[in-house]
Amino acid sequence: MSRARRALRTVATLVAVAAPAAALASWLVFVPPTRAVPSFDEVRAGHRPSDLLLLDRHGEVLDARRVDLDRRRLEWTPLDRVAPALRRAVVVSEDRRFAEHGGVDLRALAAGALARLRGGPRRGGSTIAMQLADLLDLSPSRAGGRGLAGKLSQVAAARAIAASWSREQILEAYLDLAPLRGEAVGVDAASRLLFGKAPHALSDAESVTLAALLRAPNASPRAVRRRAEILAADLAREGDPAGTALSGPAGSAAVAAAVERACAPGAARSPVTRASLAPHAAARLLRPGGPPAQRTTLDAGLQRATSEILERQVRAISQRNVRDGAAVVLDVESGEILAWVGGSGAASSARHVDGVTAHRQAGSTLKPMLYATALDERRLTAASPIADLPLEVAVTGTGVWRPRDYDPRWRGLVTMREALAGSLNVPAVRTLQLVGPSTFATALRRMGFSGVDRPGDHYGPALALGAAEVSLLELANAYRALARGGLWTPTAPLSTEPGGRTGTRATGAGERIWSAEAAFVVADVLSDRDGRSATFGLENALATRFWSAVKTGTSRDMRDNWCVGFTRRHVVAVWVGNFSGEPMHDVSGVSGAAPAWQEIVGLLQAGLVDERPAPPPGLVRRRVRFGSEPERDEWFLAGTEPGSHLVETARPIARIESPVDDGVFAIDPDAPSDRQRIVLDSSGAPPGASWRMDGEGLGEAERLLLWEPRPGRHRLELADPGGRVLDRVAFEVRGPGPAAPPSIPPSSRRPPRSPGR
Repeated sequence: MSRARRALRTVATLVAVAAPAAALASWLVFVPPTRAVPSFDEVRAGHRPSDLLLLDRHGEVLDARRVDLDRRRLEWTPLDRVAPALRRAVVVSEDRRFAEHGGVDLRALAAGALARLRGGPRRGGSTIAMQLADLLDLSPSRAGGRGLAGKLSQVAAARAIAASWSREQILEAYLDLAPLRGEAVGVDAASRLLFGKAPHALSDAESVTLAALLRAPNASPRAVRRRAEILAADLAREGDPAGTALSGPAGSAAVAAAVERACAPGAARSPVTRASLAPHAAARLLRPGGPPAQRTTLDAGLQRATSEILERQVRAISQRNVRDGAAVVLDVESGEILAWVGGSGAASSARHVDGVTAHRQAGSTLKPMLYATALDERRLTAASPIADLPLEVAVTGTGVWRPRDYDPRWRGLVTMREALAGSLNVPAVRTLQLVGPSTFATALRRMGFSGVDRPGDHYGPALALGAAEVSLLELANAYRALARGGLWTPTAPLSTEPGGRTGTRATGAGERIWSAEAAFVVADVLSDRDGRSATFGLENALATRFWSAVKTGTSRDMRDNWCVGFTRRHVVAVWVGNFSGEPMHDVSGVSGAAPAWQEIVGLLQAGLVDERPAPPPGLVRRRVRFGSEPERDEWFLAGTEPGSHLVETARPIARIESPVDDGVFAIDPDAPSDRQRIVLDSSGAPPGASWRMDGEGLGEAERLLLWEPRPGRHRLELADPGGRVLDRVAFEVRGPGPAAPPSIPPSSRRPPRSPGR
């Protein structure tokens, strides 16, 4: 080509470039961006990671939960936490005059246009600010509008960003929002997914690799390596330390290794390594739309130790068909949840089931609340004798129920202290008959037991043995009320992050469930090592070197095993069993949940001073003796103490043993009438006590009486010599024969409000 022709072509090219440049300049001066440009603070505040973080009370990461399955975005990373080599490599790769222009590099745009007019390869003229405008969706070019209008809109947005943001803010936002390999978006996700490290720890070779991926995130490994090597050479020419370090064979090998790791199949799909200490709390709190990180009341160290202890205990008894467990730790004073372990980890049969909130039968764990209620109603004292003898209770629709103790032997008369400490079942049923199922069910509902949602009569006498369903968290908080002197408050919110999900009920005004005196007596019984020795022995998993009050429970057919107890500072509750409801094999309270409870409470108490609660002023201490046992001191609510300094507590409570309350009898028309009688029997009746049937006297009650049945409803009363009713039952007789006259409607079976001693 002649020199004249080349000159002519150059002039034509310049004319062709000048016209678009003039038009672009006019656009930049007179045309605003198509959308309002947000501030840097607004963009950063609106960043929503795909993985939300659960933090403990000190800010340590407990768990993470992915809420966006399309892209992987992690935490917003400040510019000073990005490796300097990566920051410099991005500028050299994407926008060499980043520090000089006002968001748009006209020289780069003109050079790109000139290259296209000459028929050469396309050259990118987009600056970092222009690319950021696309990432913020401020121009139609991101949605495919790559024509002149889309480009000019992108340019206008970039100019607006550069006018209101600092250069550091532009680069920081770009690094946090730019897509990289695979699903990774932002420098934090890319560095952790591809290289397994935080952005500040990236090497020089890893930095140039990530910068090379910005141009073509899903390019082939060969193309990425070539781009990274060119970028390293560019850095070296500018005297950059990273480029100098990557010069030569060793640097080339380092770049090749970094590219190979970043572009390996599946590399960008690898999960982010996070702690998984509280998966059930995370599932409860971390939801789309929530804050990027939620701080909780949990303690990471305690959470970790509790999880390990529980998993170890479940594995130790796995041969007895135990696969699942749960544990929770509360602060007595504040109600804060310090540990929430919803499952037994890898040993669990259903890892997504939360054993802290799941409802299961309570077993004997409700007995302390029952006895506290009886103490407050002044129906019993800790020294009151209760019969641990065979008992038959009529149950509507199912016949007669005969409760039995875990230990098959009968102990005869025992004190309330022995009955509760030894977890005897029959005395608990007798106590519920004194208190009444409705009264007890109402007390349980006041303590937040959501599973007790029916009238007390629905549960009947089995409520004393845990027929109602409770959650571990509800149970722990009820014991917390005992630890706080009978004052119940809801647990504190699990999340302490403003705007976060609460996760538990909010704190509120306290409600007094029992008197401080009744709560103290029950706690004293639950801490009595000697009192429970007859059932559990002196050396067992309930014994601690410091003051603690504890109770175990096992539900019907050994489906659930509980251990709940407290010190002055903490409540610890543990459950083991199977989420499927499958029974365990010969697992008692002492062998199931108690060993884990003992280890956790020992960990909490390490280094602390052993503190015993002080008795409240409304208690009186007296010396008592039960039968032939040695004398001992006992606590009494003021007004229920014995009159003398030394009292024999062997006198039993007067009760009707037969017929059972609400019993139903049928007269057989084919049997001789003189062979059909109902046995009237009592226990503990004082001399001179008598029977009254439907208001008519039947004679003395010191011996068995055979009563001829008459069809109809009847009320039988046991009265002392002065006529005071000691106990009463109602029953029905069905069959032929003259009907009995209408009886007085049966009233409550409760005897008068006086302590049994």
